[in-house]
This record gives sequence, structure tokens and C-alpha cells, in this order.
Amino acid sequence: MTRAFIFPGQGSQFVGMGKDLFESFPEAKEVFQQVDDALEQKLSDLMFSGEESDLNLTENTQPALMAVSMAIVNVLKKQGGISLEGNCAFVAGHSLGEYSALTAAGSIEISKTAKLLKLRGQEMQKAVPVGIGAMAAILGLEFSAVQDIADQAALEVNAREGSEPKLVCQTANDNSVGQVVVSGNRLVVERAVDLASQKGAKRAIILPVSAPFHCSLMAPAAQAMSVALADTDIQRPCVPVVSNVTAKAEDSPADIQKLLVDQVTGMVRWRESVLWMSKNGVDEVIEIGAGKVLNGLVRRINKEISCDYVGTVEQVNTLMSKLS
Repeated sequence: MTRAFIFPGQGSQFVGMGKDLFESFPEAKEVFQQVDDALEQKLSDLMFSGEESDLNLTENTQPALMAVSMAIVNVLKKQGGISLEGNCAFVAGHSLGEYSALTAAGSIEISKTAKLLKLRGQEMQKAVPVGIGAMAAILGLEFSAVQDIADQAALEVNAREGSEPKLVCQTANDNSVGQVVVSGNRLVVERAVDLASQKGAKRAIILPVSAPFHCSLMAPAAQAMSVALADTDIQRPCVPVVSNVTAKAEDSPADIQKLLVDQVTGMVRWRESVLWMSKNGVDEVIEIGAGKVLNGLVRRINKEISCDYVGTVEQVNTLMSKLS
């Protein structure tokens, strides 16, 4: 089998994630301590027993999810003797999960990734005042139909409001067949939800997020990340990373740096990424980290791909037995 390791993004978090790993594996504890030290914050306490509302703050969610994924990778590597290059052809991650994928592949050091993701979360939140932006999931329509709806919503609302600068609604996540997320100014996103319902969407719902990620309104955050990434030592990954922006494998440090900046305002092309991996021989994916959201998306994109997920002590032990 040709395997890819995939890493979850925002929405997979839950209070208690990683706690059993911390208590069972010194290699996992090492990672959580590294992240805490890098951020000068007891993020692990928040993850294991904090308030859900605090964990859901994007500046906490992003490094927290990366920490769980990397704790598992560190256990696999140091206790299981399992290398990425010997066990997978590609790595990929959904939005912030791309940082986890790059860190797992040795491109960026864990402590630096934690700081980058903390900054990424802070800058994304700062880019648009709370209440001005929104995101919505459109279920049951083709991607092209949702693109048309987003364009129509923007035209209608701008004509009505006469806004300057123009209000936007853009496709932010092409997650799977029939699951597309739009992002932009709340007025336009709400109109897109109405239009989608009228055009036969199974569901069209505003998402409980604090900012309109992956659209042009995130330009200030992209600028901040450009500065931070320019100061980051990015190594060539030990296995190619399938980029959210290009939906194909990348391994040039210069290209990776640019694509991580573009990713802030660009669409997450997850459906196309999975199709690209399938076309290039991948017939098994293992999701490493909290939850199994990506397993569900991959199954909807290509039922021929075998899917598994690893997030608990038992699952880590099972995978080490399988791969050793």
C-alpha cells in the first residue's frame, strides 16, 4: 500500500485531547512541555482540563492541535522507531494541519511551529472585528454551484448596500464532494446561505467561528505571517507535503514559505489534494491527531482509499505494532 499521513485542522479540538498520551508516553510529554515552554503558557493544562471556550480561541486551538499530532509523531519515532520517510509517501494537513505535517516531516522545529501558530491565530482574529465576518457550510451542492452562489450574494449585497470597499463572500474550504465552506463579510455570507437553501442545498448553516478564515479579509494576517515566516528556518521535508494552496506535493523550502503565506487568504483545496494523492498512488491514509474529521472527508472523496486515525494510547500502540 502507498500511505499518506494526514493532520487535522480547526474543529477537531476537544477538552481532554492528548491527556492520555501525556500520562502514558514520556515522548509525548516531551512535546507538550516543548510547546508550553515555547509559548510561555501552560497550554497543556488548558487542553487537558480547561474551559472549552478558552480552547476554542483560535490562538490556543491552533498550537494545541499541532501539539497532539506531534506528540504522537514523537512517540512513533522515538519509541516505535518509525520514520515518516520509511512509512509514507506524502504528508498533508487541513489548514493549520499543514503546519503539523511540515513539522512532522522535519521542515520546521516544534517550538517555532508553536509560536507561528499562536501568531497565526492571533493575527487571524485581529484581521476582522468580531461580528463583521462569518463562515458558512454549504452541504449537498457541487463546488461550482457554491462558487456561483458566493459571487451572486456579493453582487446583490454590494448593489444594495453600496459598500466601499466591496463586501466579499468567497469559497474558503473545498472539503469534500458536497461540502464547501464560504467565508467573508457576515451580510454577504448570510445572503449566500439563503441563496444556497433556495438552490437546493441539503443544509446551509453559519458556522460558530470567530473570524472569516481563508478569504481576502485575512490579508492583514497574511502580511504578519509573511514577516514571521521570512524569519523562519524552513528545511526541505523528508517526504513531500501536499499543499492546501496548490493541491499537489511541494518540497522546496522557498515555495513552502510562500505557500504558507498564501494559505491564510487562499482556499483550502482538500478535495483536490486527496484526489491528487489518489492519482499518485495513495491508497491508505492515517490521520494523526485529535478526532477523525479528515477520515470522514476522505471517505466521501474516494471510497477506495483505506482510512484510519490515531489519537489515543491504544491507537498509537496498535499503529506501532502494525508498522514495526
